Amino acid sequence: MICSGRDKIESDEQFNQAAETAKKLDLDGIVVIGGDDSNTNACLLAENFRGKGLKTRVIGCPKTIDGDLKSKEVPTSFGFDTACKIYAEMIGNVMIDARSTGKYYHFVRLMGRAASHITLECALQTHPNITIIGEEVAAQKQTLKSVTDYIVEVICKRAKLGYNYGVILIPEGLIDFIPEVQQLIAELNEILAHDVIDEAGSWKKKLQSQSHDLFELLPQAIQEQLLLERDPHGNVQVAKIETEKMLI
Repeated sequence: MICSGRDKIESDEQFNQAAETAKKLDLDGIVVIGGDDSNTNACLLAENFRGKGLKTRVIGCPKTIDGDLKSKEVPTSFGFDTACKIYAEMIGNVMIDARSTGKYYHFVRLMGRAASHITLECALQTHPNITIIGEEVAAQKQTLKSVTDYIVEVICKRAKLGYNYGVILIPEGLIDFIPEVQQLIAELNEILAHDVIDEAGSWKKKLQSQSHDLFELLPQAIQEQLLLERDPHGNVQVAKIETEKMLI
C-alpha cells in the first residue's frame, strides 16, 4: 500500500487508532518516507508501537528536497541533488538570457522553507550576481530594509560599470528568516487563531506598533498572502508568498 499525506499523528487517540489499524491489517512494517517532520513522527510512532508490544516495525527513510536531513549514515537525502541540478540548469539559461538582453534583473525563488541549502548549492554551481541566504540574514538579524538595501547597492554598483542586468537567487522561506517578519507572522498567527479578519481592518489594532508599521509597508498582494490559511502544521504557506515582490 502506498499513501501520501501531510497530517501528523499527535494525540493519544491518533496513536491508538494507528496501532489498531496496524493490528487489523497484520502489518509487519511501515516505511515512512519524508523530511524532518515525517521522520520525527515515524520515530514517535515506532516508540509507541514498541511500548504496546506490536510486531509492526516503523522505518524512516529521509527524503527531502531541502537537504536539511542528514547524518553520518545518510550524508544527504535523495531529492536534493536532482533538484539542484535541474534548478542550476534553468538558472544558467536565465543568466544567459539576462546577459543577452542586457536590461533585466531576474529574481529566482527557490524551494527551501526552513533551509537555504538549495539556494546555496545553486549559487555555487551558477555564480549569480546576488544570492540571499536565509541563515545569514537570521544570524546577522537583518531587517527587510537592510536586505533590500543590499540588493539595491549591488544593482547600483553594477549600473556604474554598465551592467544593467543580473540574476538574484532567494529561498522561498526568506521571510521566515527575517526577525521582524518572524515577529509579524507570530502575531498574525495569534490573531488568525482567535479573531475574524474583517475588511475594515480593525484587527490590525492588535498588532504591536512595529509589526503594524511593517505590515502596512508591504504590498497589498503580500498582505493578503500572509493572511492565507496556514498549512496543517500551522505554518505560513511560504510557497504561495511572492517573496521577491517584497524586495522590489
